[in-house]
Amino acid sequence: MNNAMEDPSSSPPAGDGRSLRWEAHRAERRRTLIKTARGAVHTLGYSASMEEIAAASGTSKSVFYRYFGDKAGLQQAMGEMAVARMQDKILAAGRTADSPRSGLRAMVSAYLQMAETSPNVYLFVTGRLAEGGPEQQAETPLSHFFETITSMMDSAMRQYLAGREVPPQATATAQYWPSAALGMIRAAGERWIASPPSPDKPTEEQMTDQLTAWLFDGIGHDQGRSPLPRLSSDTPPTTTKDTQ
Repeated sequence: MNNAMEDPSSSPPAGDGRSLRWEAHRAERRRTLIKTARGAVHTLGYSASMEEIAAASGTSKSVFYRYFGDKAGLQQAMGEMAVARMQDKILAAGRTADSPRSGLRAMVSAYLQMAETSPNVYLFVTGRLAEGGPEQQAETPLSHFFETITSMMDSAMRQYLAGREVPPQATATAQYWPSAALGMIRAAGERWIASPPSPDKPTEEQMTDQLTAWLFDGIGHDQGRSPLPRLSSDTPPTTTKDTQ
C-alpha cells in the first residue's frame, strides 16, 4: 500500500480506511450482481439456476454464493430492490395524489408495472409458478416482500379511514383489509401477466383502474360507467339517475 498518498491529519487510520473502502466496494459489487442477475432471469426465465444466472452474468456460481449465500438469498436481494423501486414510484405519485383513492391507485399501478416489466423476474422473486389449471405456488423465501407491500396498503387504508365515522365492527375487521386487497391484486395480476396477448387482454392502465374500482366500489363497479352510488358520512345520498 502507498501510504504517502494519505494525509494522516485528515484521514481515518489506514486500517479503518481500507475497511470502509472494502465495504463500499463490496456493496457496489453486490448491487451490480443483483442488476446482472435480474437481466439474466429476464432472459433465461424464472426457473433459471444459479449456475445459469452466473454464466449469463459473466462470473462464477461461487461468486453469487459468496455474496448471497444461496438462491433464496439472491431472490431476497432482488425482491428488496424491486420493493425499493415500488416505494420510490408510490412516494412520487403520493406527492401529487389528491386523495387516498388516487394514492392506492398509484400503489396498484406500481405493483402491476413491476410484474408486467418482467414476468420472469417477478415470478423468480416471489417464487410463483405461472402454470395453467389449478394455481401452483412454491414456498417463497421472500414472505417479507409481501409483508412490506401489505404494510404500505395498511397505511393507505388508515389514511382513507381517518376522520370518517366507521362502525365499531368495521374498525375491528379493517385490519384484514390490506391482506385481502393484496391477495386480490396479486392473484388478478399474476393471472393477467400469464395470459397470452390478445385484443381482449386489458392494458396495465385498465387493470389498474378496474382493481382500484373493485377495492373502493365493489364487484358491481363497471369501468365503462360512472361509479355506483355510495353512502358515507360526508356524501349525501344519490340516485341512480344522478350517476348516469
